[in-house]
Amino acid sequence: MIHKILAVALGMSLAGAALAQKFSLSSAEIKQNGRIATEQVFNGFGCTGGNVSPSLKWSGAPKGTKSFALLVHDPDAPTGGAGWWHWVVVNIPTTAAELGKGAGKADGTGLPGGAVQINTDFGAPGWGGPCPPQGDKPHHYRFTLHALKVEKLDLPQGATASLAGYMVNANSLGKARLTGLYGRKK
Repeated sequence: MIHKILAVALGMSLAGAALAQKFSLSSAEIKQNGRIATEQVFNGFGCTGGNVSPSLKWSGAPKGTKSFALLVHDPDAPTGGAGWWHWVVVNIPTTAAELGKGAGKADGTGLPGGAVQINTDFGAPGWGGPCPPQGDKPHHYRFTLHALKVEKLDLPQGATASLAGYMVNANSLGKARLTGLYGRKK
């Protein structure tokens, strides 16, 4: 019923209304609002995880999508408000509908052709898993996949995660999000 009301209000067919709501992101390793496993946790800064990026799958990209970008951010990190960038990948081609487990290697060999990783707040490209301070309540790790209206973001060499995020948001047609949680006891 809601789809029908939306379709009428937006002047769309029922099929169009359903398609407009289907852009989704999922992972075999991380369930929505579920705990992130030790395999994905950073190995350093006092954390002892595997630092393996999770698999991610998506479907239902908006019409007109020419590329994708993935932003993984912890808004709860105690950085004075900026949060922490854990993984940034741009220029993912539309021929890709997933990133395999372990795709976040620093050298980019696990990514689809043309995809580029931006330095994270760990100071290097590639996946940097969760590693919140001991005793903090569990942090939220937001995996946001953007469907972009451009084939390629023209970012300068050494671009920061914040600059990439700005450009991603400026060119986004839509986004799909998956949130995982991780905390460390004292």
